[in-house]
Amino acid sequence: MTIANTCVVIAAILPVLTVGSAKFSTARLRRSEGGYDNNEPRSWTNRLDGWKARAVAAQNNGFEALPIFVFAVLAAQQAQLSQERTDHLALAFIALRLVYTAVYLADLAAVRSLVWFAALVASIAIVSPVLGG
Repeated sequence: MTIANTCVVIAAILPVLTVGSAKFSTARLRRSEGGYDNNEPRSWTNRLDGWKARAVAAQNNGFEALPIFVFAVLAAQQAQLSQERTDHLALAFIALRLVYTAVYLADLAAVRSLVWFAALVASIAIVSPVLGG
């Protein structure tokens, strides 16, 4: 498995870990006290605020960013583009998504938007030679 393929797996797991932090933070609480409700997880997330609500939003955005990243990696490999280049850009995407999550949780909205854009550019850069760029 290539580094880029490993990055695809990591990118798929990151959103789960992100929301997991919010769930874990309420592990000691009963459902009636705001603890995680596995019976109604979507209702539980709708009641969150602060960093926990942002963790849910970051999770959602992680899943939204995943398809273009996966497509980019697979298209680059199918087109037999430089694997080293694909690997480096995939690692950059993962690093940017980690920073994105951290600044999202820290409520740094402007920085978050810039980092989100940089991660999008990394995905597009992976596949840009296939698209003629």
